[in-house]
Amino acid sequence: MTSLSISSVIFPSKSNLTKSSSSSSSFHGVRLAHLCLTRCPSVSSSRASYSSSSTSVVMMAKREEELKEIRTKSTEELNEEIVDLKGELFMLRLQRSARNEFKSSEFRRMRKRIARMLTVKREREMEEGINKRLSRKLDRKWKKSIVPRPPPSLKKLQEEEAAAEAKESSA
Repeated sequence: MTSLSISSVIFPSKSNLTKSSSSSSSFHGVRLAHLCLTRCPSVSSSRASYSSSSTSVVMMAKREEELKEIRTKSTEELNEEIVDLKGELFMLRLQRSARNEFKSSEFRRMRKRIARMLTVKREREMEEGINKRLSRKLDRKWKKSIVPRPPPSLKKLQEEEAAAEAKESSA
């Protein structure tokens, strides 16, 4: 169960805005807290015990873990995985247009993973001293050099179909 608690909100006047910003804010904010009724039976209804939201912490840890994993890869491996993920994204778009079943959350997840990889790739270019203009020129060359190939999910599907046909022909 989640409770919503709104603390005092005071909107500053223009004269208060010009004062130094070193003092504490008069906005105390909105707190979302999970009520812990089974573990904390002594909690009164007017005062809820606030626990830190563990879900956002877990998501941040996953993101940090994913970034560490991405940074350990070489630039060539990153390029290969970017091509694979873009192929997977294309396959998802085809499934959506054909009205097949698919996970809509995969779109966002793949786009964000691609963006993280491209960010790491650009960070490495900046460390090497490659400016933005040269980076775009190199990127265009890289895109032209990509050899079209089926994404991993399609390869896996084709392998499964070939295995099924081999089973049928042997039986």
